[in-house]
Amino acid sequence: MSEPIEFYFDFSSPYGYLMSEKIDDLAARYGRKVKWRPVLLGVVFQATGSAPLTRQFPAKAEYSLLDFERSARFLGVPYRLPSRFPLPTQAAARTYYWLHGQDCGQARAFAHAAYRALFVDDRDISSPDTVVDIAAGLGLDRDKVATAIQSQEMKDRLKAECEDALAKGIFGSPHVIVDGQPFFGADRLPQIEKWLETGGF
Repeated sequence: MSEPIEFYFDFSSPYGYLMSEKIDDLAARYGRKVKWRPVLLGVVFQATGSAPLTRQFPAKAEYSLLDFERSARFLGVPYRLPSRFPLPTQAAARTYYWLHGQDCGQARAFAHAAYRALFVDDRDISSPDTVVDIAAGLGLDRDKVATAIQSQEMKDRLKAECEDALAKGIFGSPHVIVDGQPFFGADRLPQIEKWLETGGF
């Protein structure tokens, strides 16, 4: 049995969003499962000395904004730049891990809903209230989600996930690991498919 594909991402990452819309279907075509692992780019960037693309030198920032939209069109994924970007995503990531401990399917549905809320509907997912609303829209209990977001258990879980990601060499989003092989960026989807098709190259 092949190991699951690991998909590291931040909920504020446009390229992570694009990958999230494609990776499960791609993996399923080759009989593979995907383990979604949200992290915080703020933590990653602090540890690596990096910064969001839109906060780097002007030419790179301008290019990245153009490329987010072009890449979405190329992949056929609905997208618009949020009015607040980038933004912190602790609430969404904690909610994901809390749900994952109970029902993987619910966690995946929430992840898609949270990503689309930000990059399609321009909702502020840095707000715990917004995250609770998104979860409630999936039929989840509002009070339980709100409590989970603020729980020390989920804070510790997310911290541990970020530390584990850094230990594995994760430096951005999306970062996909297939059979121990790292692929960085949504534009690596063709290489990931080739790897799955051939068993490595």
